[in-house]
Order: sequence, then C-alpha cells, then structure tokens
Amino acid sequence: MMRIKNGLVIDPANGIKRQADVLVKDGKIERILDRDNGDSINNECDVIDAAGCIVAPGLVDVHVHFRDPGFTHKEDIETGAKAALKGGFTSVVLMANTKPAVDNEETLRYVLEKGGKTDLNIYTCATVTKGMAGKELTDMETLLKKGAAGFTDDGIPIMDAGLMEQAMAKAAALNVPISLHEENPEYITNNGVNCGKASAHFGIGGSPREAEISLIRRDLEIALKTGAILNIQHISTKEGVALVRQAKKRAAEMGKSNIHAEVTPHHFSLTEEAVIRFGTLAKMNPPLREEADRQAVVEGLRDGTIDIIATDHAPHSAEEKNKPLTEAPSGIIGLETALSLGITNLVDKGCLSLEALICAMSANPAAMYGLPAGTLSEGSAADIVIFDASASQTVGNFASKSANSPFTGQELSGVVKYTIVGGKVVYSSANAI
Repeated sequence: MMRIKNGLVIDPANGIKRQADVLVKDGKIERILDRDNGDSINNECDVIDAAGCIVAPGLVDVHVHFRDPGFTHKEDIETGAKAALKGGFTSVVLMANTKPAVDNEETLRYVLEKGGKTDLNIYTCATVTKGMAGKELTDMETLLKKGAAGFTDDGIPIMDAGLMEQAMAKAAALNVPISLHEENPEYITNNGVNCGKASAHFGIGGSPREAEISLIRRDLEIALKTGAILNIQHISTKEGVALVRQAKKRAAEMGKSNIHAEVTPHHFSLTEEAVIRFGTLAKMNPPLREEADRQAVVEGLRDGTIDIIATDHAPHSAEEKNKPLTEAPSGIIGLETALSLGITNLVDKGCLSLEALICAMSANPAAMYGLPAGTLSEGSAADIVIFDASASQTVGNFASKSANSPFTGQELSGVVKYTIVGGKVVYSSANAI
C-alpha cells in the first residue's frame, strides 16, 4: 500500500482539484482522501510526501517514435521507455513507421512483447497501408484483434482520396482512431523548413502552409462523411486550426465527437526563427511556422479545438543531424521536455490553466484511443505523475539515446519528481543519474 500525501491533486477527468492524499493498493487507486481522514493507516503505507507538488494522472503520449525495429541506433524500446518515464509519461502509443513497418502480425507482436518488458505502458499503431506505400490497405481488423491501438501511416501522407475514404470507413466500422500526417508532397520542395522567412534565409524552397491545409481540408470532409475517429497530427497552421474548429462544430451538429487534433510542444513554443538559429535541430515535419500560427495553435488549445498535446518524439543520431540542412532528417526528441514546455510556455504565461494542460496530456489522448489511463478514478490503474510546477531545470542529460533538441541548455519550469506505473515507483528524480 502507498500513500501520496500533502499534494495538490488534479484529475481533470473527474473534475478534481484539491489538497488531498492518494491511497494506492494492489497497483490501483484505492481512494482520494481529505487530509484529515485516514491518518491511522499511515504506518501501514509506503509514504511519498508530495508537499508543494502536483499529483496528477500519468501523462499519455499518442504520437511517439521509438525506432524499434530497424533504426535502434536512434532509439529503442528500452531507452524510449526510460525517456518517457523521466518525462512523467506512463502510457505511450508508438507510430508504425519502423523497418519493417508494423503492417503485419509478426512485427506487431515483436513491438508489444518487447514493450511489455518495460515499466511503461506501451501501445502501438499499425499502418493504414501495406508498406506505407499508400496503395493497399492492411488487414486492419486482424491487426486490431492482435493488439494494434489504432492506425497511421505517420511520416507519409496518404494521397489517394478514394483509398483514404475506404480506410476511414473501415476505421469507423472498427471504432478505432486513424491518425494522419497531413503534408501534400506536391507542394514541397525541401521539407522540414517553412516556406517563408526560414526558407528564404537558407535559399531553399521549403514547405508551404498549403501542403498541410489542403490535406486537412480533404480528410476532415471524409471523416465527417464516414464518422471515423480522426486525429489530425501535429497541426501547425492557423488555417488548419480554423478548419478543425469548423469541422468539430459540424460534427457536434450531427451529434458526433469524432474529430480530434494534436499539437506538439515545439509548435506551441517555437516559430521558424528557431530554424534560423538552431538549423537541423529545429527541422521537423510539418515545419515550425510563423508567430501567427503559433498563437493560433495556442488559442486552439485554449478553446478546445486542439484537444491533445503529443510530442512526436523523433530521435535521430548526432551524425544524422550534423548533415546539411536539406539532407538531415526532420524531427526532435520531446518526451523529457513536454511537460516543462507546457508549464513554461502555456501555464506560466497565462495561456492555459494547469488543469487544461494536464487534461490535454492525459485524459483526452487516453479517451480518444480508449486506453485505461488518464484518470485517478477509484479502481483505475495507479499510473501517476508527481511534479513541482514551480521548480526549474536546465534541459539536458537525456535518458533518450538521442539528444536532438533545440531546447538543450534552456531553463524551463516544471520538474517531474516521481513517475508511478501500476502503483510502482519507476522514476524518481532523487535517483536519476
């Protein structure tokens, strides 16, 4: 039995925000106690003093790359799990663009079995199309039965509108999320850099906003038609946010709530100016855009248009990121900085309440994927993060195998003190190297 005492308990799924103690028994939430109740059981418990800290549901990230199998020089399931736990995450959903891709039962089994040996709750998507080639659908029904959490060809947009409609119709019939990377390559000369000030600075073509807008517009219409649970991944443009807002309104008028959108911490924290300053360390797909776009995604979080914060944790080796800008791969790591960036750039600046931040990083993503996570309800798994929102840390000393982050060396608010999975302390800052 464990008692987490003296903390401010925030559980958005149950509307809880109060000073209280959390009692854990047999790996589950036993009770949330007022401070003046249950003191007689203190001697029977392992006690964690959370004074000055927030006690919240473990964070849930539904957009993560652990590069395993196929690219384990960047990251593997074990090191990715350690990075997630250090960041306060207790559940993650992996993307399927491994090598081989998760488009078959064997690779799906490999990922889930290896993930099951870690302290993290690891789920994975399977691909929408075979080989992520955008030509033929996978056996979605069988892959779902074998444990796939959802479907995505993340990294490669699906250009065939007819095939996209077939995929969404199937996803709707299976009642499973389909998550889409929305960048039309026909518009893009050099990906990873916004077509604008940044591309002009480097003298390259860049990725224009219309590459994202066009596919978001198309796929929202298909989702409204089919009723599929659609997640627009890593949204980056103000126009994209507006389209999602309109689609959510239309869905609500039809009595549906099947439209979702996620934003990354780097897209609500940075603009294309970061690419000019940090080069390949700030190169990503979709690219960092203009200040008006950053403000739009923040407003989207504030009004609920964007309901999920996801890291798109994308590890790459130093050798790969040291290549010229047009040759280096896109993406940055994010699991160990996500919560701090949310506190620093959203909560501390008055853009979002702490409850709303926690909701977007726990309850909402868990609900979209139907995961047993994101809540401190009695009887639920004791997956908990304890963090000090007022403490600060210097970014670095990553648990990830990679260190490709433009935030290295920055001072951010918010320090994870403990991560607890199934009632077991699996990360403690006091014991971190």
